Amino acid sequence: MVAKLTQGFWAKTANIILRNRILILLMVVGMTVFLGFQWDKMRFSNSQANLLPDDHPVNVEYQSFLKKFGEEGNAIVFAIRDSSLFTPENFNRWNKFSKQLAAFPEVDLVISTENLKELVKDNDKQQFTMRPLITSESRTKAEVDSIKNHLFNNMPFYDNLLFNASSGTVRTVANLDSDIVNTTVRKDFILQDLKNLVSRFEQDTGMDVRVSGMPYIRTMNSQNIIDEIGKFILAALGVTSLIFFFFFRSFRATFISMLVVIVGVMWAFGTLGLLQYEITVLTALIPPLIIVIGIPNCIFLINKYQQEVKKHGNQALSLQRVIAKIGNATLMTNVTTASGFATFIITDSKLLKEFGVVASINILGIFILSLLIIPIVYSFMPLPKTKHLKHLNKRWIDTFVNWMENIVRNKRISVYVVSLILLIASIIGIYQIRISGSIIEDMPKNAEFFKDIRFFEQEFDGIMPVEIVVDTKTPRGVLKPANLKRIDRLGTLIDETPELSKPVSIVNLVKYSKQAFYNGIPKYYQLPTSQENTFIMDVAKNSADNGNMLNSFVDSTGQTARITTFMQDVKTERMEAIEADLNENISKIFPSERFNVYMTGGALIFLKGTKYLVKNLILSLALAIGLIALFMAYLFRSFRMIIISLIPNLLPLVVTAGVMGFVGVPIKPSTILVFSIAFGISVDDTIHFLAKYRQELLANNWKIKVSVYAALRETGVSMFYTSIVLFFGFSVFIISNFGGTVALGALVSATLLFAMLANLILLPSLLLSLERNIANKKVLKEPQIDILPQDGNDAG
Repeated sequence: MVAKLTQGFWAKTANIILRNRILILLMVVGMTVFLGFQWDKMRFSNSQANLLPDDHPVNVEYQSFLKKFGEEGNAIVFAIRDSSLFTPENFNRWNKFSKQLAAFPEVDLVISTENLKELVKDNDKQQFTMRPLITSESRTKAEVDSIKNHLFNNMPFYDNLLFNASSGTVRTVANLDSDIVNTTVRKDFILQDLKNLVSRFEQDTGMDVRVSGMPYIRTMNSQNIIDEIGKFILAALGVTSLIFFFFFRSFRATFISMLVVIVGVMWAFGTLGLLQYEITVLTALIPPLIIVIGIPNCIFLINKYQQEVKKHGNQALSLQRVIAKIGNATLMTNVTTASGFATFIITDSKLLKEFGVVASINILGIFILSLLIIPIVYSFMPLPKTKHLKHLNKRWIDTFVNWMENIVRNKRISVYVVSLILLIASIIGIYQIRISGSIIEDMPKNAEFFKDIRFFEQEFDGIMPVEIVVDTKTPRGVLKPANLKRIDRLGTLIDETPELSKPVSIVNLVKYSKQAFYNGIPKYYQLPTSQENTFIMDVAKNSADNGNMLNSFVDSTGQTARITTFMQDVKTERMEAIEADLNENISKIFPSERFNVYMTGGALIFLKGTKYLVKNLILSLALAIGLIALFMAYLFRSFRMIIISLIPNLLPLVVTAGVMGFVGVPIKPSTILVFSIAFGISVDDTIHFLAKYRQELLANNWKIKVSVYAALRETGVSMFYTSIVLFFGFSVFIISNFGGTVALGALVSATLLFAMLANLILLPSLLLSLERNIANKKVLKEPQIDILPQDGNDAG
């Protein structure tokens, strides 16, 4: 009953579409124009992706830190490692560069040799004052050398902050205004004003300026994402159109298909603008995804149209049958694909949720566009010529189908053995998969800004901020000598960790105060003794600059201190080991009943977010499998058929996971998508094959072998066509500069190719081997929805 209603619905739909061609085309144009006007609302992500939900404890701690101390990742750093810097001309030019930098309204504070101040004691007033290191331009090499020697040998407070004495590298730090750090103003400033300033300096001096810091890295990375969107779209259009033309040998068919997917891409961008979602490294993949997923729809519909034309030559009847017979099958496959993406919506990750919403909406959108545009455009064109129908009888396709049929007929045991070996090997590989929480792992390795990241790691031990917050639970408790010693002990442990930079905290300022108290002698750069503490603190209290300096290290109540260090780009296992080791020492140094101490910062937030994302992946993938299992149950009303249909779709996912383990591709935000994307798409082949198989069973009076081979021959061609398009379509991501996107493209392509073979070889083999248990009238009852009409053919 339901099946008859479904057939009637699609017959009516076909009549409505073909009778209202002009109106529907105008509606499509109107919708495209409307979504086109939403493009100006599109925003590129200006902040680091926070993968954790807002109420997650780690996020709550991070927000608490930002509230107390302000934005932690707002510093841009500039460095030169060149002995020619220490000539009067170049040194003065470097100081002028710092002045020019400070003049920009977007820059809040600059710390450099130009404005560096030395803490000294005023014996007359019994207070500390800040004395400029440089009072005038240097005229001689001796003056520059004197400044350099004084800085490198007598000012340990600035060691690893403004210089590396062993290599002679000098650094300038510019803190951006916290109000613009996560806005487009930051992007414009960095890409225009800052780059021009650096370029002019390099031209004037011939020296190479290294630039880094989280605002700079995020800006350059975002620009790479923007540059790649256009590259992906053009590559996807180029590859899919070439393959399409190779199969159909028709400019007309290729043009129509390209028209459909280009409109689909316009809708995708419009959806992003309409929902006001940011374009991130994930949502940037949606337009090329729409192209890759949309082309198979075109293949099914155009193939069916040409089959009908070849059969009877009646254009009106051919177009009506295309919609009536293939519309339902295409809807079902697009719904399953959209379901795979839609499962991301239930995750707590904003990044994945937005990706899932836009992707699932536009997959259904490209289905609607295919169903409307292709029959309507063909209705205005003459019938395809004989040469355009030749591809329906290609011998090499027959060779491929014969090869598959031969394997299914004669080598089923070999199929099972190979599948079992792959399964066992993949399970071994899965245990070797690692999770990557690195912020910079996916960044383009050949980009100049990435090379600068490595430079700063080498010179200053890292660029990713890690913060340790120490709450003494007592107002002004930070400055108590016992607490300063505890902070110093922890600082020593951080300094002894090779992957972490020398920490900066209130302890550094107190040590500097003692050095100043003893007239700047470097050996006194240490914590005061109990006796010295009283005198030094009395002098510090009288100092006008003391409060300003303290604000960088201690909150306004004097109760909470921050310890800032920077982490190198290390493997997740090592990062977790460092975190565990520090937490263990923190619990020993700071008893929990007297102190509240926690670690935070961008690097740790990203690591925790990635691990959280992996949990969400497992949930979303399980949900996708569950949804599609229910879908199969609704279609075929057979538990056995659910199991049989899931095996050839889950095996490729297991194999892919195993390959990731063996090859060393980690689980990270980019590669997390592989499994849901591949599963959502590959299950389409299963639906087509099983629908055709059930149809053949009814037509052949439940003769299993005849039905399996007939279904294999009928669906094999279209499954081969679509799989090849999908394989090469996803392969365009390999041209990306981002490691994660390259891995995503390669893994999805390989998974879908293997899924095609599983559906065309393993699935028929299982049906034949288990024929007595599966293929009988009780098990395969009349389905709820007839995917393929009784008198129709598959799109193959």
